[in-house]
Amino acid sequence: MQIIREKVTLDELRKMSDKMYNRLVKAVVDIEQEVMVIDMEMHADGEMLMLEEGSQQENLWGINIHPELEGNELIEFDSMINIRPSQGNRTRGVDNKDIQEKIKKIVFRLVF
Repeated sequence: MQIIREKVTLDELRKMSDKMYNRLVKAVVDIEQEVMVIDMEMHADGEMLMLEEGSQQENLWGINIHPELEGNELIEFDSMINIRPSQGNRTRGVDNKDIQEKIKKIVFRLVF
């Protein structure tokens, strides 16, 4: 696991994705601090690290990055940590379009 505050290349993500069955990289994005943690087996592990680093639970969202795809296809909104009825999110996805856009903006800034 590593916290990405600056940039990570698609080539680095491709290497990380080799160890995952679906050739993806799991990530947890903090939409307030605009950072993400990548490369974990379970989103919950990344969530725990971000909480230890001072993130607030309500700002953390789990995604999958598919480095072989482009544009919006690069990001998949699917994680168990996203299920939060108290925030109005009742699915593994990210139901709020504004939050989806924040996540995309952060990921596209950090991945090149």
